[in-house]
This record gives sequence, C-alpha cells and structure tokens, in this order.
Amino acid sequence: MARIRPSKFAHVVYRTRRFEPMLRWYRTVFGATVQHQDPGLAFLTYDNEHHRFAIANLDLMKPGTTEKDLRGLIGVDHVAYTYDSLMDLFETYSHLKEQGIQPYWCVHHGFTVSMYYADPDGNQMEFQVDCFGSKEEAAAFMAGPQFAANPIGVEYDPDEWLARLRAGVPESEFLRRQSDEPRSPIRGSIEM
Repeated sequence: MARIRPSKFAHVVYRTRRFEPMLRWYRTVFGATVQHQDPGLAFLTYDNEHHRFAIANLDLMKPGTTEKDLRGLIGVDHVAYTYDSLMDLFETYSHLKEQGIQPYWCVHHGFTVSMYYADPDGNQMEFQVDCFGSKEEAAAFMAGPQFAANPIGVEYDPDEWLARLRAGVPESEFLRRQSDEPRSPIRGSIEM
C-alpha cells in the first residue's frame, strides 16, 4: 500500500502564562480573529482554516508555579497535520502501529478527530481530520454550546474505530461527536 501523507499543515498550539498578551500579539501580527475563547483556551485563525493557533493558559491549566519562562512547559505544545479522510488517518494509524509507533492520545474534539503522537525527543504532533466541510460550519460549532461544554473532547479507541471503518461503517458516522462526556483530560507534556 502506498504511504498516506497529510494533505496540509493545520495549526500550532502554544502554552503560556502570558495569555492576554499572547492573544493581542497574534491578533496584531497576523490579523487573526478569535474563533473561541474561554479563560483557559483560545483558538484563532487568519485564513480559511478553522484555527491556525491555539493558546493554552497555563495559569489555569497548570497552576502552581509562577515562572513565566519555564522552558519545556512554556512554548510550543504541538503542531498539527490534516489528512484528507478518516480512512487515511486510520490507515496511517495502522501502518505506524505495525512499526511500533502508537498515539498517546486519541480524542474527538468535535471539530476534528485527532491522534496525538510524540517523536523520540518528545515533540508532540496531532494528526487530524476535519469534521466539517467548511470553516463556517467549524466556526459555528466552536461558537456553540456543545463546544463550550467540552472544548477538549471525548477519547475513543482507535482499534475499534478502525475495525468499524474497515467493516464499511460510513465516515460520517464518526465525524459528528455523539456525546460531550466523558470529558477527556488534556494529555501529553502538559501533564509534567
């Protein structure tokens, strides 16, 4: 089988203890607009993607230290790559699993179905599929009550989903988040 590659770079997520200054900077420098903001997270875009930047407020997500420049905790959380279809994402999962590479987090964010991986140095990346056909649909979801109730997402079992996809269940059955519970904790290096 030919290797399946992401179709595009999607976004980058930053962790900060300078939440409001970071929001101002990205709005000013990129002319970005806020798609969703709550005290802990903000999603911004400057083009046709539902978000190009997400900014995580560590003062809420990881209280307990006041160091503004603690490297490893402050900085890039992850970069994201988009696949053209759910089947492409899950066939990539299958191929990587055969090579001994497995995601540390599989989560349905509502606007994306995502798998998070870490490279040997611990750099985190998200492989995702968009759940909506347009930026406008994704923005409406992000501005709505379902996303406000759970902006992190719900975890899923990738082996179960892959088996169902291969058995012929349509991708559309997976793309709409069926429940907002149980709310997943944030996983990855932020857990340090």
